[in-house]
Amino acid sequence: MPSGTHEVVLDLPIEKIWDFVSEMDKWAPLVPGYIEHEIISDKQSTWTFKGDIGIMQKTVKLQVDIKDWIEPTTVTFDLTGLNENFAGNGYFEAEAISDNQTKMTGNLDIAAKGMMGPMINAILKNFVPDTAKDLTDRIAEEIVAVNK
Repeated sequence: MPSGTHEVVLDLPIEKIWDFVSEMDKWAPLVPGYIEHEIISDKQSTWTFKGDIGIMQKTVKLQVDIKDWIEPTTVTFDLTGLNENFAGNGYFEAEAISDNQTKMTGNLDIAAKGMMGPMINAILKNFVPDTAKDLTDRIAEEIVAVNK
């Protein structure tokens, strides 16, 4: 399964990271290629974004199911393709380094299924790590911006 993990260190207490990542409305718009999202419940939402996968551009709609909210350290989620045959999961983890410094880690694992899966997964091997890095960096930048 194509995956990507990215870490950043923020000069903020862990509670500030949790305040942000514990609400999907705050970080869903930061997904690269974001078009829209809809909150269905506190543990489920749908996200629509445009993915630029190699020579293909796809509008992808995913269902995001939160598996765990573990305050103040972890959000884990499953991803299910609604208009494309994709499945995956991911997480955000925060680890307090000190009272005012936190390491935040973002992870995405996404795989294409079906007949075209092997070909698409070959392309996703580069796309998913870049997306995980971009999303984690965007969330970190936004957390810093709202805590100035």
